[in-house]
Amino acid sequence: MPIKQVIDTCFDVEVGEAGLTRQAFDAMLAACETGLDWVRQARLSGDLPLLSLPERTDDLPEIAEAAAWLADGTSDVLVLGTGGSSLGGQALTQVAGWHLPVTGDHRPGPRLHFLDNLDPISLAAALETLPLATTRTIVISKSGGTGETLIQAMSVLSAYEDQGLGDRIGAHVMGLSEPAISGKLNKLRKLLDPFAVRFLEHDPGVGGRFSALTNVGLIPAALAGLDVGAARAGAAKALQPILEGAAPDKIAPAVGAALAVAYARERGIAQNVMLAYGDRLERLSRWWVQLWAESLGKDGQGMTPVAAIGPVDQHSQLQLYLGGPADKFYTVITTHAADKGPRIDPALAREADQPDFAGHTVGDFVASQQRATIDTLARNGRPVRQLDVARIDAETIGALMMHFMLETILAAQLMGVDAFDQPAVEEGKVLARQYLEAM
Repeated sequence: MPIKQVIDTCFDVEVGEAGLTRQAFDAMLAACETGLDWVRQARLSGDLPLLSLPERTDDLPEIAEAAAWLADGTSDVLVLGTGGSSLGGQALTQVAGWHLPVTGDHRPGPRLHFLDNLDPISLAAALETLPLATTRTIVISKSGGTGETLIQAMSVLSAYEDQGLGDRIGAHVMGLSEPAISGKLNKLRKLLDPFAVRFLEHDPGVGGRFSALTNVGLIPAALAGLDVGAARAGAAKALQPILEGAAPDKIAPAVGAALAVAYARERGIAQNVMLAYGDRLERLSRWWVQLWAESLGKDGQGMTPVAAIGPVDQHSQLQLYLGGPADKFYTVITTHAADKGPRIDPALAREADQPDFAGHTVGDFVASQQRATIDTLARNGRPVRQLDVARIDAETIGALMMHFMLETILAAQLMGVDAFDQPAVEEGKVLARQYLEAM
């Protein structure tokens, strides 16, 4: 298993009265049995297609072909979509090197751009700057009715036409949406069909925020050079203990769900912080924020997810975590950074009056910070669990994503909410359309 979970610093023995008792945790973990049985039954019945993804290989050739088409002779690829249609792909491609400081701008192959936030200034600048003659676009919307994505797509179509490429749009654009159903309007298909745009099918049984390991996330990942088969293999390892009927205390997502829900109920913890060490995990933390917030924030329940990246956010947030209100549960994702990166020249260390840096690698310093952060949080009465990964690669990111999806599903079961809907979001969408019509 690519992930090792350590929970010693989650209990009152280590963190004092703010910590959970083992009895409260054990009771919540035992309550996970119902959710675990539900997951097993959903896997056997096929009612939750997400759980069949890790073992799938039949769709990988189409995913590879779609990525190759997008990359063929192109300088740039635009990924249009928002929320779950984009964040999973971003998390996966970042492991392959996208969106990293400096090197992310110099990756081989086409430059990859996720236009996930609808910002009029950024969108206009992108369409004015990109060499559209050598730019291909994939438009992703499960329902085909996401307003932001439709607006982006219309803008891109107009930009292609303005560049004299209107008769070649079918050679530049690909769509990804639910299968066409007679009598049911899919607005994205209706928009793109007149241009002879090729469509791939979004699995209707997998919701957007759970779709990272479908073609939604794997096409951009393959485009970036990630081994998408290995990502699914990592997901299979995270799911395997549940399917094999392991005891709840041997199932990492069940342990995580029990900790979070027990802290919310027993200690009134209102915020769930993920502090991940490594630039390649920055988008994962943002993907997790949507997953946790949109799946669990219902019926007056939920914990506010907070994303942080180490070591940089130690300088912007750690003071609050240590000296502010004790209303947070922490997950620190650590990496095996020791002995990696540049080695500090002893002469320069002496010159900077930092003799303890001499001869150490940058990774040595990060490794010491990881350990110090966990110990400092615990010593200040802050409950913290550690998820340790030996390396950040395709298998690990697949395992992490499946771990957090399962953890979220099990937490929802414990809370008695539906992890897969988002009813409160719909009200805002309706009002936004009403206000637009009135302008």
